[in-house]
Amino acid sequence: MPKHYDILVLGDYNLDLIFTGLPRFPEMGKDTVGTGFDMLPGEAYTPAVAMHRLGLKVGWASDFGNDEFSLFALKCARAEGLDDSLFVHHKRPYRRISVAASFPEDRAFITYYDPEPTLPAALKALTTASARVVFLPGLYTGPLLDTGVKVMRLKRMKLVMDGNSDKGTIDDPSVAKAIRHTDMFLPNAREARRLTGETDLEAAARRLAALGPLVVIKDGANGSLACQGKTIVRAPGIPLTPLDTTGAGDCYNTGFIKAWLDDLPLADCLRWGNIVGGLSTLARGGAGEKVTVEKVRQHWQDGI
Repeated sequence: MPKHYDILVLGDYNLDLIFTGLPRFPEMGKDTVGTGFDMLPGEAYTPAVAMHRLGLKVGWASDFGNDEFSLFALKCARAEGLDDSLFVHHKRPYRRISVAASFPEDRAFITYYDPEPTLPAALKALTTASARVVFLPGLYTGPLLDTGVKVMRLKRMKLVMDGNSDKGTIDDPSVAKAIRHTDMFLPNAREARRLTGETDLEAAARRLAALGPLVVIKDGANGSLACQGKTIVRAPGIPLTPLDTTGAGDCYNTGFIKAWLDDLPLADCLRWGNIVGGLSTLARGGAGEKVTVEKVRQHWQDGI
């Protein structure tokens, strides 16, 4: 019997080397010494773990190699109790590494990826598993996406896609097509502005929503907004002093999707996203702070 999940996360791990407490942004020829450091898995690992901690049944399809970085990420995933039946293991290095210079307001990355497998774990998982929702942690385009969407529609699975990308605009037919495939699209403010050419976030949201999906735009400390059809809903961010914003957008997605799957009103979904995303910034790495349903409800009751 194929496994059925609440959410199927399609995407690989990344190992984040996170430096905080930096006195300034790194400069050529100068040593910049921070006061904090952590090595934590990120990328698709972050939403998979965050969703699992919120009580969702998560299937995570990821490729791993036989290198020390893959093995470390595997160890962390299993320590969290994630279902590992959709993991694919390769007898070669599959290193995915980022060095993050993290500041309270933003961060910068240097990244290295080994070549991807010809047939990724994500496509294999679509043929062997089903879910209420498929989550893609970035803006994907092209033939592999088109093939995956056909399978999702046959299995009546909804598609939710993050906006993580630095290329293309909605004037590019392949980008517009990818967004039209989605039931929900979750860019951050910078991505929404770049994709649409609009500086006003409401205008950007309306242009993206015109392609069909529910659009949710994350705006950091300013909170977030959603656009469905012609309706715009906003919710303010929660007051806190962030330590590291790495993975905060992924955690926001997790909170919003959890509330959305529970059929809560849009305003409540936005608030869930703001709380989960905000709390995640209190530790280094997107999964460094363990955010549970109980923590979200406590903040809700406190009116924060």
